[in-house]
Amino acid sequence: MTTPEAEQGGGGADEERVTPEGDAARAEGDAARPEERLERAVRAAEQALIEYEIAVETFRVEVENFSRLHEQKLGPLYARLEDLDARILEARAARSGDPDDRRRAEEARSRLTPIPGVEELLHGWMDDSGLFPEAVSMLTDQAVRPPQRVRPSEEARKLYRDLARKAHPDLAQEEKERERREEFITRVNAAYARGDAAELRELAEEWAAGPELKRGPSRAEELYNRLEWLAQRKELLALLAKELEESAIGHMLQLAPDDPDRLLDEIGQQLLTQVTERETELATLLGEG
Repeated sequence: MTTPEAEQGGGGADEERVTPEGDAARAEGDAARPEERLERAVRAAEQALIEYEIAVETFRVEVENFSRLHEQKLGPLYARLEDLDARILEARAARSGDPDDRRRAEEARSRLTPIPGVEELLHGWMDDSGLFPEAVSMLTDQAVRPPQRVRPSEEARKLYRDLARKAHPDLAQEEKERERREEFITRVNAAYARGDAAELRELAEEWAAGPELKRGPSRAEELYNRLEWLAQRKELLALLAKELEESAIGHMLQLAPDDPDRLLDEIGQQLLTQVTERETELATLLGEG
């Protein structure tokens, strides 16, 4: 038995009926699918980039905080070692009277007494509101408070990740929206660097109450440009991540990611041993002189 369509078309039941309207619909669908795939690729690349930025920024905050703690805890020991080395060279020069010994002693001492510019002098000791408490303590001969390390809580980390995903400037399509997001993310980064979960909660509420991003349709050429920009941004972030990982502080953090404070204590003990050895050597030289 044949179907009505077969009877009218003169073909078998499995034969596809071709019409001008069907050709047009298929052509339109074929043209749309590549652009849809491109849009999906762009969205996936955007999310991947944001996740990567979150990871890099988190590591940057850890390196910055650990660097400050490293300087607070071990800086005096390094300074003591350098001073002892200079005094040892000076004692040797005094004993030998050799011009080369005197030159080496003078060079070592000059490295300890540079004449920095004002910016160099204050570098690392000033924030937006003025001198850090550690600098004030040193300048006023007061006891320096115990060093503190900012370690964002799990809540702060979760809030930061959520806000970075939602409010990231790279998700903006208009310049005005990008500027709004950049200003907001700057505040988010600052709160995260301080480990301030309460402020991050307030920022999350502020963002939720703000205007929603409205996306317009994207053309294929714009999508290709967007993918190219995302790739370039990823390369720049990869360079930054490499610099952080290869820095002295970054390397130390990678050696003991779960307990970097313990690593500082171990290094401190090693430095104390070196200080004792240098002091003994200096005492011997001065005693013989």
